[in-house]
Amino acid sequence: MAQKEEGAAAPASQNGEDLENLEDPEKLKELIDLPPFEIVTGERLPVNFFKFQFRNVEYSSGRNKTFLCYVVEAQSKGGQVQASRGYLEDEHAGAHAEEAFFNSILPAFDPALKYNVTWYVSSSPCAACADRILKTLSKAKNLRLLILVGRLFMWEEPEVQAALKKLKEAGCKLRIMKPQDFEYVWQNFVEQEEGESKAFEPWEDIQENFLYYEEKLADILK
Repeated sequence: MAQKEEGAAAPASQNGEDLENLEDPEKLKELIDLPPFEIVTGERLPVNFFKFQFRNVEYSSGRNKTFLCYVVEAQSKGGQVQASRGYLEDEHAGAHAEEAFFNSILPAFDPALKYNVTWYVSSSPCAACADRILKTLSKAKNLRLLILVGRLFMWEEPEVQAALKKLKEAGCKLRIMKPQDFEYVWQNFVEQEEGESKAFEPWEDIQENFLYYEEKLADILK
């Protein structure tokens, strides 16, 4: 079984920075008074964000964001494929990364094209985001969506379980990220030193946690 991270009782920022020693009232106030909601986009996310946000722990203490890495392949009738990739990071409270993807990255679908979209997401969709995905799939019949998630979000909640089942029924493929998937994200979506590519170093319980979540998802979707 996936293990709860040590030190969960200590407060942490959304990116996993240790706030334990923050004694300056003004500095603390800056962190509490979050700026307006925004969606951060880019091609590659910082290493420390990946290592903290994508880690497939059971208890996601301090992980208050969703990181979504995407690959979009649009294929014409002639077989030509246009591909794009990048990532989304939702900041604070408001529209989540899944909704932001359809608002800003792929707001419209050309009926002459077939879209194959793959998401690598730090955690599975909430019920509201699942509903937005369902609405998009019902309208865009030329969209095929594969969602790979590092963790299951609030998977014990009946509302979330029902939402994930509806996604499957609508043709959306849901899968837990394997160690190889984390390595793919590391190689293709994480910042590397210029002229240097470091090998992915899996954390100790990555395989154990994958099997834990894979079993939970299978029970939900059966």
